[in-house]
Amino acid sequence: MATDTQSGGQPLPTAGHKKRSSMQWREDLAGYLFVSPMLLGLFVLTLFPILASFFLSFTDWNFVAGFSKMKFLGFDNFVKLMHDSVFKLSLKNNVILIIVVPVTLAVSLLLAVVIDKKVYLKGLFKVIYFIPYISSIVAVAIVFQVLFHPTYGPVNQMLMSLGMAHPPKWIADADVALYCVMGLMVWINIGYNMIIFMAGLQSIPNDLYEAADIDGASKWKQFFSITVPLLSPTTFFLLVTGIIGSFKVFDIIAVLTGGGPANSTNVVVYRLYETAFINLQTGYASAMAIVLLIFVLLITLIQWYGQRKWVNY
Repeated sequence: MATDTQSGGQPLPTAGHKKRSSMQWREDLAGYLFVSPMLLGLFVLTLFPILASFFLSFTDWNFVAGFSKMKFLGFDNFVKLMHDSVFKLSLKNNVILIIVVPVTLAVSLLLAVVIDKKVYLKGLFKVIYFIPYISSIVAVAIVFQVLFHPTYGPVNQMLMSLGMAHPPKWIADADVALYCVMGLMVWINIGYNMIIFMAGLQSIPNDLYEAADIDGASKWKQFFSITVPLLSPTTFFLLVTGIIGSFKVFDIIAVLTGGGPANSTNVVVYRLYETAFINLQTGYASAMAIVLLIFVLLITLIQWYGQRKWVNY
């Protein structure tokens, strides 16, 4: 049976082929239309601000003066950052805040295992531990501020009633304030991490624990040989997101301490906010944002490289 061919010997597209191509084109167009709001948000709210910050980091400009007052400085803002003691202190505080992540993971994993295996009314305990995470950070910080007031706070009043003449000043003490913030961050994030771990525990087959029982493995041996390795993808996810979140912390610092006392709780994002919107140094603040972006990107890449050695998929 003869078929239609082009002059080069190739078969001509049939009516059915044209119909399939038209349907495929329509399906592709529908798909692009559905994802276009997300792509538009990605470009407008993420990619464009990053590119704008990169450009502004080489300038001396503030958003009040207008673009006509913009002055190109080259790398002067980055050189200035290297000698900015407050910025270096805020970066150091951010690095210290990373400790919050493994502490939160350890406590959350322990609670998840205990509640999943040993506790009745699991749903009630999930809600109790999850409430701090979904509560308003402003409200939580204000309550914490009242509780640990150095003079009139209930915590210090109780300590003085127990005979402690000079209780800690908590968030008013430059040596202790950052650790108070860390404790609050752990308390807030435990619920979220615990829920994710409990979801991961549901995916571990009970057959493995039954086989371990038959072999005489203790509960601790089962925990470290079965639970921990099989939860490693969940742990890796929480580790990456937790470290990134520790570098983005702002609301707790802004409400609880305002970066004080003596910049002891100042972090990069809060320092960036002060520089851009209080001191009106938008170009200098953009340089801080670029440094923070590179710092977080490097830490994330290191984690992605390291996960090959301890994450079991």
